[in-house]
Amino acid sequence: MGVVFRPQLPPERLHDFVVSAEEAGLDDVWLWEDCFCEGSMATAGAALAWTASARVGLGLMPVPLRNPALAAMEVAALARMFPGRFVPAAGHGVLAWMDQVGAGVRSPMTLLLEWVTAVRSLLNGETVTVSGQYVRLDDVALDWPPQAVPPLLIGARGPRTIALAGEIADGLVLDAGITPDGVRRAVAMAAAARPHEVVVYLLCAAGPGAKDRAEAELAAAPPQPANPSPAAPAECAAVGSAADVAHIIGTYARAGATTVVLQPTADDPDVTETIKLAGQARTALHADR
Repeated sequence: MGVVFRPQLPPERLHDFVVSAEEAGLDDVWLWEDCFCEGSMATAGAALAWTASARVGLGLMPVPLRNPALAAMEVAALARMFPGRFVPAAGHGVLAWMDQVGAGVRSPMTLLLEWVTAVRSLLNGETVTVSGQYVRLDDVALDWPPQAVPPLLIGARGPRTIALAGEIADGLVLDAGITPDGVRRAVAMAAAARPHEVVVYLLCAAGPGAKDRAEAELAAAPPQPANPSPAAPAECAAVGSAADVAHIIGTYARAGATTVVLQPTADDPDVTETIKLAGQARTALHADR
């Protein structure tokens, strides 16, 4: 179980957020790289340094923004400094933002395929020479590859990207709004021989007006392609008591999620209450085992 630090929060709030999450007993803290908010590698490094045991997930890096050699260097450095505690994910990014910064490409799928393949090879200590449509590396190898190679996940919504994740990545990151049945469908689409981690963001709200805030955010979000039918808010939001939140997390775990990351609403008036609820839900889950 984890919680996500939404980049709409100012970066100076990250310290208290990650410390509170670890003190609440949560396993993970996840970060995003939204344009034009906090840079993900800087925040990931700080979050790792400010915690003792929590795993820090980066879900996700938009690949058009990052040269694969530089991305591999940064991932490797964090993996060596904090072994076993950093989980990076990559994805297309919001295509309108990629166009806005002059990084848009004609074939995002081709770029993602070339980028993930190259970065995984570099992290595994290989010397890479490739001349692809977008990724071009000439005899590139990391001087300091990670001793324990972190999994490289792909954030995906559509069926083609989910299937690609199953072919070339170590797991999936699935966006908030997906239902448990949608998770089952996504896992089936990504079926591959390689063991997969399946990270699912789950909208969570605590305190007064929690249900209304969660429903409003879900209503404004684009539909999830993997959902077999339009989702009811009760299916894909965690609100109520700790037992209620633990119950819906359990439904996602039974659907194939290996990590559930609770996502505060964008207008959360007190994110510390959401972190507290997440910690209580984790305690309730473990008490039921």
